[in-house]
Amino acid sequence: MTDAALADVPRPVSEVTSAGKVLYWAGIVLLCAWVLVPIYFLLSNALSSPAEVTSFPKHWVPSFDMGSLQFFLSFGGVLKALMNSVIVAVLTMILSIGFGAPAGYALSRFDFWGKDAFRLLVLMTRAFPLPLLALPIAVMFIRVGLDDTQLGLALVHTTLAIPFAVLITFSIFAGVPVELEEAAWTLGCNRWQAFRKVVLPLVLPGITASAIFAFTISWNEVFAAAVLTVQNRTLTAFLLQSLNVSPLHLRFAGGAALVIPALVFIFAVRKYMFAMWGIANR
Repeated sequence: MTDAALADVPRPVSEVTSAGKVLYWAGIVLLCAWVLVPIYFLLSNALSSPAEVTSFPKHWVPSFDMGSLQFFLSFGGVLKALMNSVIVAVLTMILSIGFGAPAGYALSRFDFWGKDAFRLLVLMTRAFPLPLLALPIAVMFIRVGLDDTQLGLALVHTTLAIPFAVLITFSIFAGVPVELEEAAWTLGCNRWQAFRKVVLPLVLPGITASAIFAFTISWNEVFAAAVLTVQNRTLTAFLLQSLNVSPLHLRFAGGAALVIPALVFIFAVRKYMFAMWGIANR
């Protein structure tokens, strides 16, 4: 049989399936390495002494020396910036859920004129790049007295997080059958009582996940924090300001301080996030 004839012979299904599995697992391994390797090197250098950070060759296992972290925490202005980041992120979380959850409930339960246009406008708020709006926002904040304040920065971060809060809570509320509320109405509950006793316990995992997502957006945001604050900078803006003059071990420790809270929050609410998708898919 010629080579051309051999090339036309179809391969067995088992060989094709095996090749697909190899590609599948290779893609998973590459994706995990893409995410985990930078985090590993960041945490490894943050948990090493300042001398080990700049030494070569590197050790695969960190020495768990707290020298870099102690230097980071004792660096002037770090604790204040860290507290500002926490306050701004918490305010962003409260405001985004306070405005986003009612909007998501209204979109899932009521039919009104312009409903589709409203959903499009919510998404369009992410279409305008923040650098384009930075100067007008700064001028407006200076006029109303919100410049260089935690509340002003939290309002900007809320505008970044509220589209996700609206869309996530909308999907969650839409996954809860309206018949459950109607049954509560027939048993003597008004709309608020039906929402509080029936709907809220079911959607609480999704609202929690949306709140954590808003917290993470605010925690990692740097551009607005760098432009709108001077004395009350968040940790990201503070690290950006001192990046060129800070030693290498301070940069690694600061990066770990930004990454670890986000990872902790994600792992803490992972079961609520899984429950959220379970409700939304029913």
